[in-house]
Amino acid sequence: MKKLTVSFLIALSAGCGGGKSTAEWVEQLRSKDSAQRLHAVNALGERRKESAVVAPALVEALRDGDAFVRRDAARALGKIGPEARSATIALVAALKDKNSSVRQAAGKALKGIDPEAAAKAGVK
Repeated sequence: MKKLTVSFLIALSAGCGGGKSTAEWVEQLRSKDSAQRLHAVNALGERRKESAVVAPALVEALRDGDAFVRRDAARALGKIGPEARSATIALVAALKDKNSSVRQAAGKALKGIDPEAAAKAGVK
């Protein structure tokens, strides 16, 4: 049992199963399966160093038909931080989303990315 646990932890720390490229995650955002899109959004939020590619893909995800995908796209942009400044306009628009969790995530992300824009939009 201990050997199995150690093997699992080694595989997990090596990134086993998560070795997709950024381009593959971006492509997965086009999946018909919302769970696959949600998984891609969350993976892309960890790719801060590739914000020039990731931020525009996440901005598109802010218009997804699934509220969970939209919410997590806003959260992922927030994780990227100021490097996702190109998402400011889309996040301001997301403040009017019909889903409250999307609005809240967009507000929090906007405050971290562009505090001045957040204040102008009335985010507290």
